[in-house]
Amino acid sequence: MRVWRMARSAAATKRRILDSAYELFYRKGYSRVGVDEIAAFAAVTKRSLYYHFRSKDDLLAAVLELQAELAFARIRRQSLAARPDEILEVLFSELARWAGRPGFVGAGFTRIVMELADLPGHPAHAVARRHKAAVEAWYAELFRNAGAAAPDTLAREVALLVEGAVTMILISRDRGYAEAALRAAKTLVRRGR
Repeated sequence: MRVWRMARSAAATKRRILDSAYELFYRKGYSRVGVDEIAAFAAVTKRSLYYHFRSKDDLLAAVLELQAELAFARIRRQSLAARPDEILEVLFSELARWAGRPGFVGAGFTRIVMELADLPGHPAHAVARRHKAAVEAWYAELFRNAGAAAPDTLAREVALLVEGAVTMILISRDRGYAEAALRAAKTLVRRGR
């Protein structure tokens, strides 16, 4: 019984560290957050943090793995319509709604990879690449099921429009970029018919 309680406590501590690191990395960026700050925010000792994660880089990779799972689960729960243009309406309206929330700072995976652009071997790159590929594959599945022409190509183009819209909204604070990306995506669907 005691071993089970300790295991549960260790898992809860690890999760608290992950959640705290995610919040700090997302809000401030990877480089501007130190291990001491993460430990304090998670209410653990630095020794405890290093018990669960060998390094800050390993912690970041674990944070991104967890967030990729959570983000993809959220994305897949979206109720999307059966026609390609309706799918696009939902995707880009959700993007505009997300961008309108207080504290919006863009896509965490994209921001981290840009921050670590000079470290191409960093584990964060692989996690972000897998996440973005999974989202693109999901788009392709949606478009395939909706009968869109060239669903894989359309999925890649929509992924590019989503990323561009997120970036431009972050830079300009103008959610109109979601509407502009939607119009561009609908043009792609019409041309593919």
